[in-house]
Amino acid sequence: MDNQDQVRDFLVSRRAKITPARVGLPAGTRRRVQGLRRSEVAALADVSVEYYAKLERGHLAGVSPGVLEAVARALQLDDAERAHLLHLAQAAEGSDTLARPRRRAGRHTPLHRSLQWTLDAVTAGPAYVSNGRLDLLATNQPARGFFSDLYRGGGPQPPNLARYQFLDPAARRFYPDWELMADVTVDVLRTEAGRDPHDRDLHDLVGQLSTRSDAFRTRWGAHNVRRHGTGTKRFHHPAVGDLTLAFETLALTAEPGLSLVVYTAEPGSATEDKLRLLASWSASRETDARGERLPAE
Repeated sequence: MDNQDQVRDFLVSRRAKITPARVGLPAGTRRRVQGLRRSEVAALADVSVEYYAKLERGHLAGVSPGVLEAVARALQLDDAERAHLLHLAQAAEGSDTLARPRRRAGRHTPLHRSLQWTLDAVTAGPAYVSNGRLDLLATNQPARGFFSDLYRGGGPQPPNLARYQFLDPAARRFYPDWELMADVTVDVLRTEAGRDPHDRDLHDLVGQLSTRSDAFRTRWGAHNVRRHGTGTKRFHHPAVGDLTLAFETLALTAEPGLSLVVYTAEPGSATEDKLRLLASWSASRETDARGERLPAE
């Protein structure tokens, strides 16, 4: 993923989203561009048109924090978009090299044993560790049952939530709010691409999904980013039915670039009862898979 292309497409897409009325400018009758003109953004950011045009061509190396902040204000970027612009600027000048999450030797590099013990200690709901590409690198037992569709067939690669979202028809049943979840998935990947543009595995994943999914390709081209750390999601599990789960995402200090995600249910809710059923179903399913089912009496 070329950094200059990312910068250009991101700035152009943000400019197209800002209507003249939002910044107190007249719309006029001869406007030929969607959103603001370059000259209007330059005026709002208090830079020359030539300088802003250079930025929009993807040249962020050496740009001062003050100019980046002025452009962010002119384009009315939210917190996630501001952070994305900063990451793009850092990557452009190579200053992200030391700050970038440590590259793991491979997808199958073992995690700390204590991390799996921590996951296994979470028994009330699904918990898993993922990277910025949304690979599931470690899970507890409820999570393996929760994501049972992702583990069908096994394979050498870790299960990947983005591939499941866009390439597996079962995802449209699992996610009642499929369109919203698809937006979130792509926004998270786009954020990761800005944070680490040198991730070859992410580049390959984006290429695969862009080739095989029109829904992904359209969303990827929108250049939307977001922070996705907490909230509530709806699911439909094939064994226990509808679930409404809260989630928390925790960055792992000892494993830079990885996150721990835990799903929980509101105490006393119907979903809490269903999570207990899910845990029992997951345990019996794994016991059966190991051939350890007790003989019938």
